[in-house]
Amino acid sequence: MAEDGVVTLYNNTAITDTKKNPVSIKVGLTQMLRGGAILELSNTNQAKIAEEAGACCLVITEPNRQGISRMPDPALIKQIKRAVSIPIMSRSRIGHFVEAQILERVGVDYIDENEVLAIADEFNFINKHNFRCPFVCGCRNLGEALRRVREGAAMIRTQGDLSGTGNIVETVKNVRSVMGEIRILNNMDEDEVFAFSKKIAAPYDLVAQTKQMGRLPVVHFAAGGIVTPADAALMMQLGCDGVFVGSEVFDNCSDPYKRVRGIVEAVRHYNDPHVLVENSCGLEGEMAGLNVTEERMEQFGE
Repeated sequence: MAEDGVVTLYNNTAITDTKKNPVSIKVGLTQMLRGGAILELSNTNQAKIAEEAGACCLVITEPNRQGISRMPDPALIKQIKRAVSIPIMSRSRIGHFVEAQILERVGVDYIDENEVLAIADEFNFINKHNFRCPFVCGCRNLGEALRRVREGAAMIRTQGDLSGTGNIVETVKNVRSVMGEIRILNNMDEDEVFAFSKKIAAPYDLVAQTKQMGRLPVVHFAAGGIVTPADAALMMQLGCDGVFVGSEVFDNCSDPYKRVRGIVEAVRHYNDPHVLVENSCGLEGEMAGLNVTEERMEQFGE
């Protein structure tokens, strides 16, 4: 048993040291991203546009390709790191702790253990306590979020649509699920928290901490289908700390800077209707490639 209650699972071959970056420091590092937009991209040109538009962090992903999706090429990460000065995040497959070791060694600021990629381990997530680098993990409900926090996640991403269609319905559903369960928890008697933690299969101490704080104990972002300033402001008004914006905002777009800048401004001023109107004007044509098809709509109606 290591200090601070951290259990080291990967024996003495692990290339990271739990004592060098306890959970509190990792959570503090993710606090710097609150109130910002994190942009997903796959090349240096997009990275420069996102930085200029005011993104707080960049998620480097592998360019679209067929077959198994994995972590991006470390050479691409190094190239983008040299081109920008804002924090860099990159994705690893769920359970693939060696990919996470590589990403940490390359020098990313955050690692996203992401369900969008192919899953490496169907039963186990990465033990994130074994890494200096803060981890981001996805969830669809409160229980899943707190289980990821117990594993060492310093930031939670409530995930919606994974297909890049620009449809926000799943994201809204999952964010409302998390926030609704927190409101139910806040109104509970202390004696009821034990049964509630068992019901949602989450650690009791984290459930109790969530009740005390009235929110998740770590930074909480939303992801999936967020492609307009209105989408971003909606997530913020629902209670999120920020948003992830998919790489689709760069596709089929004559002025990606305008679209990204509008989303960044909407996150910063989500309660100011004047700013939202100003940043939503002239984007209808830019959204043409992000409309959901009629077949897709029929699937949601079933």
